[in-house]
Amino acid sequence: MEAQLKETKMASTTQLQGACLCGMVSVTVTTNSNHVGVCHCSMCRKWGGGPMFAVEFAGDVDFKGAEHISTFSSSEWAERGFCQQCGTHLFYRLKQDGHYALPVGLLDGSDDWQITEQIFIDQKPRYYSLAEKTKQLTGEEVFAQYGE
Repeated sequence: MEAQLKETKMASTTQLQGACLCGMVSVTVTTNSNHVGVCHCSMCRKWGGGPMFAVEFAGDVDFKGAEHISTFSSSEWAERGFCQQCGTHLFYRLKQDGHYALPVGLLDGSDDWQITEQIFIDQKPRYYSLAEKTKQLTGEEVFAQYGE
């Protein structure tokens, strides 16, 4: 599916699809933004081998093949989901409100994504940097902003 995303905010919602490597789990999401956030926390880097490039969704996340999803409770407030068959990372989810962050690479289609925010910038190692000029929050600022 080739989605056409505008540079900042989309006038209407766009439905996107994606699937894990083996195809046992697929996802359909609805978004009105092309924003990607980057998390540099140590857990995200350990989970994926580098920072997590994620698209956030407050709802409108529909998984098919959910019986093939396993979750890991990575903190008191969040869990991470992955495919039991191939190990593809599927989501980071807040336990209280069901807020999802999906790896942007999981979604098919567009290259029109734009990195707009980096979080846990104080945990980012020195061996890499991103050229994009973005909003940057430390871990303390993230917890203060989102009330965790």
